[in-house]
Amino acid sequence: MSIELIQRGYRLFAPLYDLVFGASLAPGRRAALAALDCRPGERILEVCVGTGLSLQLYPAGVRVTGIDISRDMLRKAEGRVAARRLAHVEALLEMDAQHMTFPDGSFDKAALMFALSGLPDPVRAVNEIRRVCRPGGTIVIAQHFRTRNAWLRLCEGFLAPIYRLLRYRGDMDLERFLAAAQIEVLEQRRVNLFGYATLLVCRNQAPRAAAEHRYVAAPQSARSAARAAGGVTDRVG
Repeated sequence: MSIELIQRGYRLFAPLYDLVFGASLAPGRRAALAALDCRPGERILEVCVGTGLSLQLYPAGVRVTGIDISRDMLRKAEGRVAARRLAHVEALLEMDAQHMTFPDGSFDKAALMFALSGLPDPVRAVNEIRRVCRPGGTIVIAQHFRTRNAWLRLCEGFLAPIYRLLRYRGDMDLERFLAAAQIEVLEQRRVNLFGYATLLVCRNQAPRAAAEHRYVAAPQSARSAARAAGGVTDRVG
């Protein structure tokens, strides 16, 4: 999926993003920031910062850099930072999570909240996060993964049109992702209403070459199998 299509989806949805995903994902954001355990003086990277809904949750004394591929979402984040006078936000940058321009080990900790399934290659992005974070640093990922729970599947159906617009994978498999990413998970628990999302608290290891592994959704039909063979992943949320 091209970056241009992803940007177009967020351009169309940016005015409604806070309304749909603000309060509904707020418990997960608070849990993610608590798990990150930010300390004064630390440099924190938030990948796919979006409209900056989590920026006010960081404690004073840290230095936060947020990146996102969508200029439209970043404009809303910049407005939020200015309105709330969030002095701990060091920078908001338009940047591809899969190809960051930061030097190795630039940050102490990193967070990626509710955006993993919208990335064309989640494993490449995780490897980039590992590269720009110091060894041993904490990486927190909050994400909805495929579920067999009937109530949660109803939620997936309700959100499916939005997921398609934003190119999210609604059927992203947790076990397949962890096997491909090979990231060290210290804690795993459910967050948000009905446990809709999973919180992964990870310890950073030395990053691997980005081309070694790639998350590919499990084929569920002849069409999806053909797409997977061609190196294309289905994007749902």
